[in-house]
Amino acid sequence: MSLMAVLVWPDARLRARAEPVLVFDAALAQLADGLLQTMYAAPGRGLAATQVGVMRRLFVIDCGWKDGRPAPLVLINPTLVSASEQLVPFDEGCLSLPGLIARVARADAVTLSWQGLDGVRRQDRFTGFAATCVQHEIDHLDGILCIDHLPVDARALLAPSLAALEQA
Repeated sequence: MSLMAVLVWPDARLRARAEPVLVFDAALAQLADGLLQTMYAAPGRGLAATQVGVMRRLFVIDCGWKDGRPAPLVLINPTLVSASEQLVPFDEGCLSLPGLIARVARADAVTLSWQGLDGVRRQDRFTGFAATCVQHEIDHLDGILCIDHLPVDARALLAPSLAALEQA
């Protein structure tokens, strides 16, 4: 599959809630492969299907590839099982908000349940930066952007950059 075009804010599709994946077939595997190729080329650490205009509950992440520890994951129909009460701030970038960095506090540890490309349900715990990544991507599946988590004053500071994206 060739690289996919990543939607950029303020594209309204970024605010849509994704529908569950019901069919696990070769087309789904091809979509996941295209998402990974697009993510690596961008270069990002995560990419949700909604960011390329496919409104399905699927995202890919690879939190270690930029550090020489590639570990790509395809997460389909993810569900947040639990989240720690401790919040940790990270500077988050987003392929749909090019050039913007948002300092967002998220749960330091989360447990997720999801299906793999084979349809089998899995569950694992993510901590630190990986926890931030999966929460960021689940937000995309729910039509939420990282800037939505910012306090009003912090979001106001980004207003000129957001306006520039609107003009692009």
